[in-house]
Amino acid sequence: MVMRMSQSFGRTLREPPADAEVASHQLLVRAGFVRPLAAGVFSALPLGLRSIRRLEAIIREEMATIGGQELSMPVVHPAELWQATGRWQAIGPELGRLKDRGGRDLVLAMTHEEVVADLARTEVQSFRDLPRLIYQLQTKWRDDARPRAGLIRVREFTMLDSYSLDADEAGLAAQYAAHHRAYRRIFARCGLPVIDVEADVGMMGGNRSHEFMFLDPIGEDTIMACGSCGYVANRQVAVLAAPPGRGEERALERVATPGAATIAALAEQLGIEARDTAKALFLVAELAGDTADAARDVLVLAVVRGDLDVAETKVANAIGARALRPARDEEIRAAGAQPGYASPVGLSRAESLRVIVDQTVAEAPALVGGANEAGFHLLGTRYGRDYQADVVADIALARAGDACAVCGAPLTASRGVEVGNIFQLGTKYTEALGARFVDEAGASHPIIMGSYGIGVGRTLQSVAEAHRDDAGLCWPIALAPADVHLVALRGGEDEAARIADALEAGDIAVILDDRDERPGVKFVDADLIGVPLRLTVGGRSLEAGNVELKERRAADPESIPLALAVERAARRVAELRAALMAAADQAGAAEAP
Repeated sequence: MVMRMSQSFGRTLREPPADAEVASHQLLVRAGFVRPLAAGVFSALPLGLRSIRRLEAIIREEMATIGGQELSMPVVHPAELWQATGRWQAIGPELGRLKDRGGRDLVLAMTHEEVVADLARTEVQSFRDLPRLIYQLQTKWRDDARPRAGLIRVREFTMLDSYSLDADEAGLAAQYAAHHRAYRRIFARCGLPVIDVEADVGMMGGNRSHEFMFLDPIGEDTIMACGSCGYVANRQVAVLAAPPGRGEERALERVATPGAATIAALAEQLGIEARDTAKALFLVAELAGDTADAARDVLVLAVVRGDLDVAETKVANAIGARALRPARDEEIRAAGAQPGYASPVGLSRAESLRVIVDQTVAEAPALVGGANEAGFHLLGTRYGRDYQADVVADIALARAGDACAVCGAPLTASRGVEVGNIFQLGTKYTEALGARFVDEAGASHPIIMGSYGIGVGRTLQSVAEAHRDDAGLCWPIALAPADVHLVALRGGEDEAARIADALEAGDIAVILDDRDERPGVKFVDADLIGVPLRLTVGGRSLEAGNVELKERRAADPESIPLALAVERAARRVAELRAALMAAADQAGAAEAP
């Protein structure tokens, strides 16, 4: 049905909202696509919902292509499921917890692995019931402490979440690769340029993950890439090839270093390079307890070489922490260490202290480290001889210019928005919830799961960010709220309505601006809303037998015969659609990881 602007709910705004700093957020509000209700919570107005429905239709088509079956699962879950998998205890306040009137604990879902595993427990019995792929498009809740940038980081959101069920790792690998191709096609059909990067499995668990990133400064993730060999990964998990340690093993020597409370000051005072020192970072880690309220804090001492920084995600993964924060000076002193002059040498290894050492430190023959005394350092500290660690692991944070671990070329850094992710979960959830199958020999095995997600609102705003100009949005035809924006000027109202009906009959969605407004207002709103094609029908042009056709990014309109208006618009719509499908075919043909 033709959308008439004279009757549509919602209006365009001339000024951006005061709290919107990102251009795409401003435009989505100004153009009447969304309205904020609370921090990180938005209503989709009719224009916005039209674009959302088009995105969801693309997702459904591509999921059907790889064998997905759509279902719908509840957003409220019994806490027992999350307690059984340990995520009730492991996830902090971002997990929505509530009680029903009977006092039973419930969860507002941020994802559905537990429910899928519970369903698989009852619906899958034999190897003949596998493989299976199920998915949904549904509302989620994540009580994010810092919602920002409109739909980029919200608390309530809609997402695709799909789940694969397999009998073996080969089946999981095949479904993982199928999702990888389908996701590339989905984003290409939306006109959104993305790259896929190696990522941290995080609270999802499992043994492998990739994120699909829209590279843009509005993103909060940093992506490290190698232009030489093609290596690419999220900064928090990227591996770098740090140059080896130097020097020879030597005895410990305590030296005065007054005022050298930083690595830079220490290196300058001793006339050495930062790579010849050991950097100590104290963090407080929240470790999961037996219940959500039984979490406990431990002090973590992370040691990296002085020329490197600590990747907190790697630290959290190494010790199983669900949250980290910087330690306060009084907490550091309580452990017997001295802020600015700390090291693990001589510290009492209490249960409340965990020491994690980067592998470059463990391999170094001698490093200058803190003496746990203000104004003093130790020359020649060596891991294994002078101190031990609970964990030795790669905990260094990659930076632009660091050497690629694959080929040694310099890494580059870019900001990105995560619009999708895929995980190989394995049996983490099915073992916890008893979801098993019987093989041909009669033996019982846990079902192997994969989990895959796309953020609908985040993808929509990323497309808006990628396709805009100073006048407004410039939607790719796949996600535009309509294919043609028909502007009816005085004397052209009846003909515009006739053209709109003819286009709609040909499966071309139309917005008809039939408001009693000045032409300038209508043209400004058309540019702001950003539909790919604009047809203008007015009394003056009709007198000459013409209408005006203008593409959103074109500088000037084109005058065309009235008799050809529907045909020309339909042909251009078909060309724009075909271009996106061709891009999707090319993206889907790329080799999956």
